[in-house]
Amino acid sequence: MDTRKPSLEPGPDAAHPAPARYAFPWDDALALGLGALRWSPAAFWAATPREFAAALGRRAGPEPMTREAFERLLVAYPDPT
Repeated sequence: MDTRKPSLEPGPDAAHPAPARYAFPWDDALALGLGALRWSPAAFWAATPREFAAALGRRAGPEPMTREAFERLLVAYPDPT
């Protein structure tokens, strides 16, 4: 009987490739946090990724649809009811 834990199983096979991994851009993050934002090192390391993004003016998601774009969709795809 195989008693190995799932976490010890070999990695994904060719049919299920692992997602691409990219290194975090620490140099850029440090330059922004300590330089542009003028945070202390303690403030930088205490900040969550969400707080860091908010301080940089990044939004959590895409811009909301404008009323004009919504009106164009209504014309292109009218409600049949």
